[in-house]
Amino acid sequence: MPATVPLAFFLILSGAAVGSFMAAWADRLPRGESVISPASRCRDCGSSVSWRDKVPVVSWLILGGQCRACGKAIPQRLFYAEIAGAVLAIMAIWGAQSPIQMILGALYLWILLGLMMCDLSAFRLPNALTGLLCVTGVGLAWEDPFRTPVDAAFGAAVGGGAFFLIRVVYQWLRGREGLGLGDVKLMAGIGAGLGAMALPMVALIAASAALVLATLTAWRTGQHPGSGKEIPFGAYLCGASALWWLIG
Repeated sequence: MPATVPLAFFLILSGAAVGSFMAAWADRLPRGESVISPASRCRDCGSSVSWRDKVPVVSWLILGGQCRACGKAIPQRLFYAEIAGAVLAIMAIWGAQSPIQMILGALYLWILLGLMMCDLSAFRLPNALTGLLCVTGVGLAWEDPFRTPVDAAFGAAVGGGAFFLIRVVYQWLRGREGLGLGDVKLMAGIGAGLGAMALPMVALIAASAALVLATLTAWRTGQHPGSGKEIPFGAYLCGASALWWLIG
């Protein structure tokens, strides 16, 4: 639809900026810092990042991935997050059937990206993001001709309820926490956005990916796969949900 071309370009450009914001959130989360303030600054020399060095993707390439003031390397994950944000916007545009679906789909995938990075960096899934994921999922169901907000609510109840039950049973059997409440809220958001029928496949893909990567890591490091090392399972759920969005 020619009328949606400006919107598509806007979402792609915005995706890079959103990816940068999500990366900054994930970077500050382990330190307990606000994502709003203080302004972005170099972790090595403490100098503030000027506006000309905040242009997503472009500034990183111009600077060669280094701080303008001290020349220390800028973490590559920031650059990759900006690329990922733009790519997710393209995915949302490609799969949408209306301008509103473009916007809601891009927002949903960006939130999944932010949750993935937060879980990888701090083993935390912020309530602000999981809550927004649920709200966006309801919006997607409202715009979908084959689903309704009631379907989204049912999917959220199934996803969140199933993981809450797993959490309770595991804690009762093992005497320790196996799933955090953040994972429960994340599954509620995934169920709202993708529907209850998608939940088994999302969980299977996530569990399979986590098992394979944990086994490969254990093999490479010489550790036992069941050594009890904490796994950011929420990150795998986010990746599996984005994949299911693309193929399902």
